[in-house]
Amino acid sequence: MLYLLDANVLITANSLYYPIDQVPEFWSWLQHKATSGHVKVPFEILEEVLAGRPDEPLIDWLSVDESRIALELDEAAGANLVQRVVTIGYANDPTDDEIQELGRDPFLIAYALSDSADRCVVTTEVSKPSRRRQNRKIPDVCDSLGVRCCGPFELNRELGEPVTNTMASAGRCTHRNAVGGVDRRLLREWLDVLTPAKAAKHKLGFAFSK
Repeated sequence: MLYLLDANVLITANSLYYPIDQVPEFWSWLQHKATSGHVKVPFEILEEVLAGRPDEPLIDWLSVDESRIALELDEAAGANLVQRVVTIGYANDPTDDEIQELGRDPFLIAYALSDSADRCVVTTEVSKPSRRRQNRKIPDVCDSLGVRCCGPFELNRELGEPVTNTMASAGRCTHRNAVGGVDRRLLREWLDVLTPAKAAKHKLGFAFSK
């Protein structure tokens, strides 16, 4: 299975869960998985990330040839597939403004659609079935097209644990449901990834309210 990453996966990983300067293990793991052919980022998506602030550590990391070459998907998007994604996934009569709002999401999904049996889109977006036209979320568009879609933590579980020693202390969260500076939902995801033994090792002794 080839996992194709949305821009928000990289941006959120660096800004919230695995800051490059605090959890370099995650980024080494990601580069290794990319080199091994398990994870890739389409050119259009990489360009979206690189268009961010030039002083961001993520931009510096992606600007290194070794990182970018490993991550970049060496393919060109098929125009017919991009058109199919827009027509079936969003609307068969999109306006110019709606197409502008879609951004590069149709390209990401089109790359997965080109080999839907062996490709999966990875995004932080969540399903919102009530949304229509250009406001539809990636998981719902993928579902309409028969393309598999998952979140970043599901990717971590399927490809193996990315971080061992510093995962439990890396978060810098600002969510309203954060406890002790660490987000409740994030810790739940960590506990899903870590084995019970490692969870005990990291002393993740948090009680979560239902």
